[in-house]
Amino acid sequence: MEKRKYGNTNLSLPILGFGAGLIGDERIDENYVGYFINQIVDLGITFIDTARGYGLSEERISRHLSWRRKDFILSTKVGYNIPGHQDWTYDCIVAGVHRSLQLMRTDVLDIVHLHSCPKETLERGEVVSAIRKMKEEGKIRVAAYSGENDALEFALASDQFGGLMSSINVFDQRSIDKIVEPSMKRGIGYIAKRPIGNTPWLHAEQPHGNYSEEYWKRMKAMKLDFGDDWLDIALRFTAFTPGISTSIVGTTNLDHIKRNIEIVNKGPLSDDLVKKIHMAFKNNDQNWTGQI
Repeated sequence: MEKRKYGNTNLSLPILGFGAGLIGDERIDENYVGYFINQIVDLGITFIDTARGYGLSEERISRHLSWRRKDFILSTKVGYNIPGHQDWTYDCIVAGVHRSLQLMRTDVLDIVHLHSCPKETLERGEVVSAIRKMKEEGKIRVAAYSGENDALEFALASDQFGGLMSSINVFDQRSIDKIVEPSMKRGIGYIAKRPIGNTPWLHAEQPHGNYSEEYWKRMKAMKLDFGDDWLDIALRFTAFTPGISTSIVGTTNLDHIKRNIEIVNKGPLSDDLVKKIHMAFKNNDQNWTGQI
């Protein structure tokens, strides 16, 4: 699978990464999770993104993949839910990194994001100082930020992060011009989450209360209809957006993983189709902010 340099770091990420949130669900069979995530790495998806808030995800990555730690790049997210520490404090960040190191049985975490940290907290500076301290001590390789909108803009402007992550897809394009392109020029690595926009095209009617509801409304307003080609077009649109290091997709279905690999291996969409998608967003943008 094609690999791309992650900003100005020495890390190379596959064009398609794995979002490990769903494997944290305790209802999923443990043996299946072990088989599944090892197959993912074998298939060339050598970037795995998890988080403190993803249930059993970190623990399961440790249990089933720590034996082959050199085979993949590991990203996690911190900032909250550490017993004995107030969320979004210096000590919480430090303790969160140490807990992830211990839980995932590794000497170093490749990328660690502040996970949807509010702008006001970033401005106070202590959590930024904490994550950079962890980098200075060699506990993490890249201090990064994951979030949206004004907080994401602040993170970029601060020049304190080697990597950023946000929602980038056909229905969530605002960050492309405002954040992704400037990040590329500054040598900041960029991870696209929700690259297929939670598949709103699968719903004939508005899916009330569903994760894809907001994107479904945007899809209808944009008047785009790609029929059976939606998945193909949506994933390639995001994956080949200039400046994107990797696009992470979450699933527990190995056939879906294989299909996604086939899609990205087709290469980029035509320039005309990309322009059409950009214009559909810009011409119908109704203050469509990034979805957290």
